[in-house]
Amino acid sequence: MKNISAFAIALFIGVYSYAQQSYEEKVADSVALDEVLVTSASREIQKRSEVPGSIATLNAKSIKETKAFGIDQLVNQVPGVFMSTSRAASNEQHFMAVRSPISTKALFLYLEDGLQIRPTSVFNHNALLEMNDVSFGRIEVLKGPASSIYGSEAIGGSFNFITKNPTEKLSGSIGFQTNDLGLTRYEFEISDQVSDKLGFYLGGQYGQREDGLIEHSDYEKLAVTLKTVYEFSPTIKWTTIFDIVDYRSDMTGSLSENDFNGGNFESDQTFTEREAISFRVRSTVDKFWNDTNKTSFNFIVRDNRMDQNPSYRIRQFRNQGQLTGFGSGELNSNRFKSFVGLVQHKLDFSFANSSLILGATADYSPQDYSAETLDIIVDPDTGRNIDFTLNSGDFILNYEANIFNYASFLQYEISPIDALKVTAALRYDGFEYDYNNLADGIVGVDDAVDNFNNLTPKLGANYNFNTKTGIYANYSQGFTPPQVSTLYRNRNELRGIKPSRYNNYELGGYFTVPSKLKVDAAIYVLEGENTLITLRDENDQFFNTNAGKTRSYGVEYGVTWYPTKELSLTHNGSYAMHRYVEFFDSGIDYSDTDRETAPNLLGTSLLTYRKDFENHFGFNVTAEHELVGSYNTSFENQIDNQDGTFETAEYDGHSVFNLRTTIYYKSFEIWGHALNVFDELYAARASFNRFRGENSFTIGNPRAFHFGAKYNF
Repeated sequence: MKNISAFAIALFIGVYSYAQQSYEEKVADSVALDEVLVTSASREIQKRSEVPGSIATLNAKSIKETKAFGIDQLVNQVPGVFMSTSRAASNEQHFMAVRSPISTKALFLYLEDGLQIRPTSVFNHNALLEMNDVSFGRIEVLKGPASSIYGSEAIGGSFNFITKNPTEKLSGSIGFQTNDLGLTRYEFEISDQVSDKLGFYLGGQYGQREDGLIEHSDYEKLAVTLKTVYEFSPTIKWTTIFDIVDYRSDMTGSLSENDFNGGNFESDQTFTEREAISFRVRSTVDKFWNDTNKTSFNFIVRDNRMDQNPSYRIRQFRNQGQLTGFGSGELNSNRFKSFVGLVQHKLDFSFANSSLILGATADYSPQDYSAETLDIIVDPDTGRNIDFTLNSGDFILNYEANIFNYASFLQYEISPIDALKVTAALRYDGFEYDYNNLADGIVGVDDAVDNFNNLTPKLGANYNFNTKTGIYANYSQGFTPPQVSTLYRNRNELRGIKPSRYNNYELGGYFTVPSKLKVDAAIYVLEGENTLITLRDENDQFFNTNAGKTRSYGVEYGVTWYPTKELSLTHNGSYAMHRYVEFFDSGIDYSDTDRETAPNLLGTSLLTYRKDFENHFGFNVTAEHELVGSYNTSFENQIDNQDGTFETAEYDGHSVFNLRTTIYYKSFEIWGHALNVFDELYAARASFNRFRGENSFTIGNPRAFHFGAKYNF
């Protein structure tokens, strides 16, 4: 904490000193922060300098230059964000870490144009595979709890993927990407303003992987987005978005320590897979009553199904340490539909440049879930799972749950003086889970109606010395109720899963020298109560439980320097500590210890050179360094050395270097990526398998080459 305090003092002194420049310099640099507009803090357009929180933006230029074939390549450019995915085998399946360990927990909110892509309590850590990244025009990441506006699950961060708007004239593109990891992808876009009132955008992709680095890692994905904007009049605008994603993927599973270090990437799985189909439609009517009153009416329908034969549920039976040739698993299916209404009204006042946002939302999401057991056939010589038999009717879970989330919220902003803006927000959430066990008397808990509610405040302030320099502070709360599948899974019946609550304290600052320098930094403390964590039991099965108290604290910073017009150097990083404050497991006290899979250091550095010539010819080249620091993979002293001593399992972290270049001429673009240039063996995520007494690894990509081409019209 001393280092963080010193950083805060240095940050304040630096910002204050910079603010003392001459009046002439201030006038000359009167752009900067006023040009940066964001929507994630309130669903309304506002200046970055008016948001009392850590928010980062990836604009259309950044997205275009990155030429990403995975969302992780985009969001990992944000300070303090680590989307952990293996492009070698994960097929868009992912973990996330923002102000928290690398995990699958419901600590992150995924939004499209400010609205949730999934209902509360049906979180899936792989939810971003249900997105169409071709349609992204902008990405905003708001770190820390945003529950006062968005509700639960907005704890570590909120990711707002903003779709492209219709273009004024007919335009579009056709693209193709491929790499030597087995991936090929086809893309298309078309957009036009077909009349004075109606415009549309249509974008889609089809991607597949065959014969990747790791065996049993094929996948296919089709995603299409249609957006229409109809202006009835200058004061009424109607926006509708249709999304459909059809996805199927093999589930490779992780590698053992021996296989990872020995370069044996043969999968233990031969039949595990995940299938998902996701349909969303969002319709919004914006009504401008006058210059000071605006109302947004939103209606959303979701229809989502995910079927799995998951690798993480397979257990191989052993006798005195030797494989018996048999094992168990499960086949599960989860489907939900949603009907959502959200009304938000903004009222601007002439008094002290103040404004009030009022809103209410209701989300009714019926869910069906079933899980049946499998008998697994294991090859005792190779350890591979080679076949399975479904035990039809032998349910682990089989239920219907009608989920109803209703909420109201308000946010008030006021500027007592021109340089200061104070923001206060409050939200009330109610949750009702109407659970109907379809296997009464056989498996599962009794029918139940469970209710949760929460009142979530937020208070923050911005002080802007001028249009390019400012500081902010905020206090915010976060809340997440138990997931339905977690609450009603058998082994949790007696464990009493509780809602998790968080308190976030944050101080930050930002300043820019237009075309020269941009700095954004924050320090924070995030305290959790009843934090949900996942453990393995004595039978090597995963289960969820609450840790009493946790604390994460650290510093996040982003710096971009432009030595010349063509050259830019960016470094985005974070240093954080993630601790158990109160935590007991199996009678052992792990309080005041480091949490597992929680790297202290995260960082991304980019050196980019851009050159434009006459005749619409140009190129850019980027050298990128990705850093993930070391971290514990187990609780303290879990590995038995068989000599009376114990130690903590660790992962050493990694550094990966990538190169990207794009050449464009008139309507054509071609690009190439050299990934992991030095061919470092690394893990996208490492975790400790208590049952085996060793680490298991989700492998990162080896040295690989990626190519793409696009024609724009």
